[in-house]
Amino acid sequence: MAEAALADDLADEGEGKKTAPEKSKKKLFLYGGAGLGVLLLLIGGYFMFFSGGKPADKVEVVKLVYFDLPEMTVNLAATSERPQYLRVKVTLEMADSKTQDAVKTAMPRVVDAFQVHLRELRAVDLEGSAGLYRLREELMRRINVAITPAKIRAVLFKEVVVQ
Repeated sequence: MAEAALADDLADEGEGKKTAPEKSKKKLFLYGGAGLGVLLLLIGGYFMFFSGGKPADKVEVVKLVYFDLPEMTVNLAATSERPQYLRVKVTLEMADSKTQDAVKTAMPRVVDAFQVHLRELRAVDLEGSAGLYRLREELMRRINVAITPAKIRAVLFKEVVVQ
């Protein structure tokens, strides 16, 4: 019996020795990771405080230019016996007056591009916000082609009436 008790004591001591180094390694990694995290936070705070905290000297204000196109009334592509009409009032949004000059110079091309596209539409094509979004994108694409190399920023609808 004494031998069994001695063997158990040796086994307990052996197990205790194995777990003690594992616990110290875990603590080392835990403290090392926490220390590394604190160090990274301090370095990041230093760079943010001393390098990026200065206000900008000049703030550039973008002044947009708006240009109203003439009101357009066109026949829509008829699917029934009754003709349907579309009346559109459009405003163009531009970055500068140079683009406005380009639009004025190319006005016959712009109106022609709009008329050709609008006459191809049906009333169904203009239903809902998705229809107007597609129309806006297509008109913007066509006007940018007509006034190349200048570009407009947006086509804004003042009035869209389908009768």
